[in-house]
Amino acid sequence: MSFSPRVPRIAHAALVSVDPLFPIPNLVVFQYNPDQLTRSFHPLVAGADAERGDILRLRGAAQETIQMDGELDATDQLETADGLATTSGILPQLASLELMAYPKAAIVIANEVLSALGVIELIPTPMPLTVLVWNQYRVLPVMLNDFTVTEEAFDTRLNPIRAKLGLSLRVLTYTDLGLLSPGGALFMAHQIAKERLAALNLAATSAAGVPLPPGI
Repeated sequence: MSFSPRVPRIAHAALVSVDPLFPIPNLVVFQYNPDQLTRSFHPLVAGADAERGDILRLRGAAQETIQMDGELDATDQLETADGLATTSGILPQLASLELMAYPKAAIVIANEVLSALGVIELIPTPMPLTVLVWNQYRVLPVMLNDFTVTEEAFDTRLNPIRAKLGLSLRVLTYTDLGLLSPGGALFMAHQIAKERLAALNLAATSAAGVPLPPGI
């Protein structure tokens, strides 16, 4: 298929989950980008018990929560007789999303075997690093707080072919993960990009002749 150079290519948001014990990532690409993001921030200030003069000190990056809705629809794939959609609907995409909240089956089975053998120290179950890829400025390590799936249509095998998603994500920072961790370094890169964007805003404001407060 060829694309007209006048038609812009649309970037698709995605969730990517990488497990250090399993090299193949888990991937959910949003077929239709959410129309709305609700982002809430909670600054990590020193707190009410801080010493006098320290109330404005920050203990780390602000805690951010992202609420977003998504949609999965296999209608187009069914019209073109896509093999995966005709046999499973959107179950593969739903499975990829849902598995971000599960430990790997291999680790669960291994722990059960070790427990039956009398081994006290079981294999820990590390949570995979999940990354929200929204655009070039927002590549964020996140933790899936909760999500809802509303299945709205089914094929003749009762496979869902259309569903709405409601996701709540907590952004993980270097305060949570440590600056030297992959996730912490990823968030630091995001913060540096945010600082550069803020600098561009200041330069544009000044160039437009908008009066700045004294001292700036």
